[in-house]
Amino acid sequence: MHIVSALKCRWRDRRGDEGMSTAEYAVGTVAAAAFAGLLFKIVTSPEVRRMLLMIIHRALNLVG
Repeated sequence: MHIVSALKCRWRDRRGDEGMSTAEYAVGTVAAAAFAGLLFKIVTSPEVRRMLLMIIHRALNLVG
C-alpha cells in the first residue's frame, strides 16, 4: 500500500507541469526563427556574398 500512495503523490506533483512542454516548444521555435533570420541577414550581406563568390570562383578555377 505504501508504494501506491507514493506513486499517487508523484503523479499529483507532475500534474502541475501541464503545458510546460508546449511553452518550451514555443520558445524554441521563436529562438530558431530569430537565429535563422540573423543567419539569413549575415549570409546575404555584401561582404559575405563577395567572400562566398570568391571561394566558389577559386574552386571552379582549380577544377577547370
